[in-house]
Amino acid sequence: MPGITIRKADSADARRLADIAFQAWEHGIYPLLAAQPGLRESEKYRLTQVVAETISRIIVAEVDGIVVGWCSRAARRSYIPYLFVMPELQRNGLGSALLRRMESMLELAGAERVHLETPADNVPAVRFYEKQGYRILALRSDGRDAHEPFMSVHLEKRLLPFDGDLGHED
Repeated sequence: MPGITIRKADSADARRLADIAFQAWEHGIYPLLAAQPGLRESEKYRLTQVVAETISRIIVAEVDGIVVGWCSRAARRSYIPYLFVMPELQRNGLGSALLRRMESMLELAGAERVHLETPADNVPAVRFYEKQGYRILALRSDGRDAHEPFMSVHLEKRLLPFDGDLGHED
């Protein structure tokens, strides 16, 4: 897809990022869940909080200047908890581009492996990660009450960590 830019997120992106996350969740995860009163509202609130709390660890993908996806990393570990692309733009290479960039950032920080999880029933997501070079390590209960009994697939990918000084040009 031409015109893709990847950059660090800033606070002005927060509302848009939460909306993208909710749309992707509603499209890919919600259909897998048992209907519960208030589930949509609580997830929208949770995703808004996630964005607010992790904005400094989020990168975004823009197409023609419009934010259409994002990816975040955990603090102090090589774990990618969130990768979202607007549902109507999925399968256009945006998720792959975001994931590759985040992996590169982790490699520069010296990470040898990266981990992530996705719902086991979200087969398209599991297949996507496998195509990106991830391998399944474990299947485990998600642990959130709203999703019980919800199983997550834990995946891992080996990275090529950067070893050396990044240096600064004068």
